[in-house]
Order: sequence, then C-alpha cells, then structure tokens
Amino acid sequence: MDSAREQGLWKRGVLWLLLLGPLFFASYGFANWISGQRDDVGSLVFAWEPQIPLWPWTIVPYWSIDLLYGLSFLLPACRREMDRHALRLLAAQVICVACFLLWPLRFTFERPPLDGTFGLMFDVLMGFDKPFNQAPSLHITLLVIIWAMFANHTRGLLWRDLLHLWMALIGISVLTTWQHHFIDVPTGALAGFVCLWLLPLQGDVPLRQMHLSSDPRRWRLALRYSLGALLCSALAVNLGGTWLWLFWPAIALAMVALNYLLFGADGFQKQADGRLSPAATVLLAPYLLGAWINSRLWTFRQPAPNQVVEGIYLARLPAPQDLEGFTALIDLCAELPLQRTPPAYCSLPSLDLVALDALTCQHAAEAIERLRHHGSLLVCCALGYSRSATAVAAWLLHSGRCQTVEAAVDLIRQARPQVVLGSQHLAALQNMLDAQPRLEVVHAG
Repeated sequence: MDSAREQGLWKRGVLWLLLLGPLFFASYGFANWISGQRDDVGSLVFAWEPQIPLWPWTIVPYWSIDLLYGLSFLLPACRREMDRHALRLLAAQVICVACFLLWPLRFTFERPPLDGTFGLMFDVLMGFDKPFNQAPSLHITLLVIIWAMFANHTRGLLWRDLLHLWMALIGISVLTTWQHHFIDVPTGALAGFVCLWLLPLQGDVPLRQMHLSSDPRRWRLALRYSLGALLCSALAVNLGGTWLWLFWPAIALAMVALNYLLFGADGFQKQADGRLSPAATVLLAPYLLGAWINSRLWTFRQPAPNQVVEGIYLARLPAPQDLEGFTALIDLCAELPLQRTPPAYCSLPSLDLVALDALTCQHAAEAIERLRHHGSLLVCCALGYSRSATAVAAWLLHSGRCQTVEAAVDLIRQARPQVVLGSQHLAALQNMLDAQPRLEVVHAG
C-alpha cells in the first residue's frame, strides 16, 4: 500500500484539514447559537432511554474521534481518494448542520457533576458543545465516514478486530456519555452512509450520472416505488415508536425510485467483485431483502440452471453452492449482490423489469463470446427470465448460431420455458442485429 502511495499527499491532507477544521467549529457553533435563541426546540425521547447508564470513562472513546478525524487524512493512497474522503466529511457537515437549523432537538437528561480526569474532559467538551442539535448526530455521521476510511486501509485480522471494536465503542459512547438520545444514532448513521453513497471512492459520483429517463416503463416503476416509500413514511409518522424503523424501507424504496428515474443501474453501485458498495448495501437493505425473497419465490420450482447450447447456461442469481462446475459468470442483475464469483466474471448491471437496449445487448453478446472460452458459463439475472435471457439471445445472434430473433428466442424457450421476453426485448434484439456493424465500431472506439 505504501509503495503505491502518491507522493506529497500529506500536504494535500493538511490543506483539507485547514479548511475543514475551522468550518467544523464555525458551522457547528453557529447552529448551536441559533438553536439557543429559539424557544420552540423540542426533543424526541423513548420511554426506555432513562435506563441508559452514564459511563464517564466512555468520554475517552468519545473524544478519540477528533484524533481519528485528523489521522484519517494520512491514509488515502491517491489524490482521488483523499479528495473524496474530504468531500465526504464536508458533505456530512453540510447535511447535519442543515438539519440542525431546520429542525433542532434538545438533549433532556441532566448529567450529574463529575470529577477527576473524566470530569475535566466533560467540562472541556461542554465549553463548546450545547444540548441542542441532536439528530442526526454529527458524531455518528463522521464516525461512519472515518470508520470506512480506516477499514479500507487496515490489514490483518487482529488489527481489523481492534479497529471495529474501538469504532463501535465510539458509537456507543454518544449514549453512555449522555450526549445524545437514541434517535440521533440511526439518523446520524443514515447521514453518514448517504455521504458514502454520494461520494464513492470508486466510480463516478451519482450526481454526475443523473439523467432523467424518458422511458415510460421506468417512470411507472419509479412511481410504484415512490408510493411504497410514502406508505412506509406515513405509517412511521402516524404510529411512532418502533414503527419509526419503517423510515428505513421508506428510504430504500425512495432510492430505488430515484435509480429508475435518474441514476439508472449505477445507483445500486454494483462493484467489480459482484457486491454492492457498503453504503448501497446498508441504505437499500430492506429492499434487497425483499428483492432476494421475491427472486427465490418466483424460481422456487426452477432453481437449477438450464443449458441453452453446450457450455452456455441460463439461471437466476446463484448462491455460492450453485456455482459448482462453473468457471465463468456474466451477471446482469444490478439490484442483488453476488456472494462469490468464479475465476472469470463480468458484471453488466441492468435495471429489473426494463428491457436491455441494443448497445447493452451487443456488450453482453461480446462478453459471452469472450468468457465462454474459460469453460462452463452461467448467464444470470435475478430470475433468469428476462435480462439474462435477452443477453443469451443477443449472443446467439451475434455468433451467427441463430439468424433471426424469433429463432434465438425459440431456442432459449426450449431450454427454459419460463423466460419472459416481450415486445421491447425483441425490438432491442432486432435493433442490435440491424445495427451490429455500427455498434461494433462504437464499442471498439
């Protein structure tokens, strides 16, 4: 890691710290002062929270995040990673301070006087930290970002275990120092993971990939997911208590709706190893669980791969044990992660229930032709009924094994009768076939 590190990064890190440090204290102090002038600052406290103990010694891990904040700028190996990390911290500040100004909350517990070293540390803390501006906890938001950076650069099982233990202790300390109410913790974690998603270390920034879709089907699917998000939000607001956790699926469904409307398959942030980014995994977790259950229910009677031609198989997204005997895999599923990949793997993330376009068909056909030489090849999507079937049909046409779209689809349906290829899928295949020479030139360029 050190040998591959760009030279002079420490100077860039210092410059970022010189910008972010004063901004942190100025913006946080300003939000505290504004809230202190208001007489309508409320609180959100659960009935069980008075049972949370006060552990004065946890002020040490609580304070340690300040040290880790600075040390985190020593870890990035390149300018891109350094800048993305710094921008994540900046985004955290902007998001949290904006929330503090829009809907401030007050911490309500009275901490008893404390003496000794721990008492002194509390006194210093309270010199600038007031009992306002609770949700989302900026402490937790920064913790998520700093934790992710250290996790990326910590090697060795023992060191990683110690890292996760200390970071978890910092997270707990916001409660056991009586600095935050519980609602501040999940909302702070949400803000942190949003920052990670907005500014991934790999790939482009989602906001740069925004493109309003003109596909009516994507609009309809976005509307359905939006309605689901609104329903979950309404239940959370009206029922309160434990039902507030429904905001998690609400956020997940809202993000899926935005992916269909604006971000496309890239919004799921599927990586080269077949997994989703940690941020997407956490933010979309309720949706991912539902999507996985749905894929298993639809394919319950047809879990096994089907051979279309010798060495080319069609299937649902495989579990690790389903990959036995396969040396290559082409994955067209954007919304579900792979737990294990074979030696030869290619990901072509595509939105569920949306037909592939002609260029994606061409890319899929070329990937199948390339990977099939590695051995038995599995082509998959969530169910193995549409996206992956379209890809195999594209390869049959691209390779000349079938001369017409109808012949390719018939061959696939003989192997896997459950495939669902509608008029949009057939039109994309025909467009690929008609424009294949031109698409090959574009791909080569």
